[in-house]
Amino acid sequence: MDKQPIAVEVVYALADRQKLLRLTVPAGTTVREAALRSGMDAHFPGLELASAPLGIFGKAVPKPDERVLAEGERVEIYRPLIADPKEVRKQRAARAVKNKAEDS
Repeated sequence: MDKQPIAVEVVYALADRQKLLRLTVPAGTTVREAALRSGMDAHFPGLELASAPLGIFGKAVPKPDERVLAEGERVEIYRPLIADPKEVRKQRAARAVKNKAEDS
């Protein structure tokens, strides 16, 4: 007995624009396969779907080539981080200490 296809969404966003695509994929499709099937890279030149970090509903998927999608899930394609969040927090804290010292 064949499994019914499932409906999923694939989304990607830049600071100035975003795209959401609805797809019907075969049951058993992985997160990575859905991203590749979406053709999102045609809308965003330079987007590397084969290696981009992926998630579902705001949670990163550690093994997108293995995680099978369920009906209605939204695959999110993440952009690479420009700066390490820990380093940014350290810099912000150092500036706050410096500013406080200067105000005293």
